[in-house]
Amino acid sequence: MIRPLPLLPLLAVLTSGCVSVPHVNADGSSELRLGQTANLGGPKVTPLKVLEDSRCPMEVRCIWAGRVRLQVRIELGSGTSVQELASDRPLPVADGKLELLGTMPPTSTQRPIAQGDYRFALKFSGGI
Repeated sequence: MIRPLPLLPLLAVLTSGCVSVPHVNADGSSELRLGQTANLGGPKVTPLKVLEDSRCPMEVRCIWAGRVRLQVRIELGSGTSVQELASDRPLPVADGKLELLGTMPPTSTQRPIAQGDYRFALKFSGGI
């Protein structure tokens, strides 16, 4: 008698090392967490580390909204590089641009954000 293989272990083996399918927002951006890789319609992008989060806390009135800077790994057919992506300026990538459109959760004076709680709205647009 042939016994069927359990599906969960087989699926885990088959999908290990694959690119994640991120949540896509209404503006066309993809939502990623640190360490999560997604194909953004050109480059594969992985947010690696938060370098700066100077956004204004939600309980405070600020003159400047602040910004977020990330270290990201960008994979193209021509190779892989680690670069800095900031919320206040797009990053030229291949024949387009990579943008950090949003960062969640909002900052607060009450508690710091744990690295694992960050989510980033990233978008790649071809043709600069």
